[in-house]
Order: sequence, then C-alpha cells, then structure tokens
Amino acid sequence: MKFYGKTMMLAALLALTACSISPEQANSQSAEAEDDTCGASQYQNYVGKPLSALDGVNIPQQVRTIPYNSMVTMDFNLKRLNFLGDSEDKIIRVYCG
Repeated sequence: MKFYGKTMMLAALLALTACSISPEQANSQSAEAEDDTCGASQYQNYVGKPLSALDGVNIPQQVRTIPYNSMVTMDFNLKRLNFLGDSEDKIIRVYCG
C-alpha cells in the first residue's frame, strides 16, 4: 500500500507541474489583460505629476484615482481608467482595470 500511495503522489505532482505557466506565458497573458481598452495610453503624460493635476481634466470614461495606501475595490473593469499615486502624491502609473 505504501508504494501505491507514493506512486499516486508522484503522478499527481507531475500532473500539477505540467499545468504550470512559464514566465513567458505569464508575461504575454498580463500584456493581453493590459490592452488599452480605456485609453490609458492617452494619459501617460500625467505620470510624475501630482494627483491634483487631474482636478480640472474632463475625462469621458469612468476614472478612479488611487492615492497611496488607500483601499480600493477589487472589481476588474477594463473600461475604467486608473491613476495610481505614490507616497509623495505623484502619479506613478496609468492603467485600465
């Protein structure tokens, strides 16, 4: 019985290893998820500016500004434009999600 159990564990381990994703596949999947569906590429010039620079800007789609260390919902919306701020209140990333 011990040999059978060890054999089954080894088979399960090999099966799980075959299902793993390589780093190249993970990068290509994340690139697909970050397609510019919200128009984030148009707002990349705001990176490095303070979050307050967005105050007078009229952006037609749904927008979320995320100050440093703030709580946000975990829903994923590719049509929403996100501006992520750092501890110095500067925009460090503009992305869809």
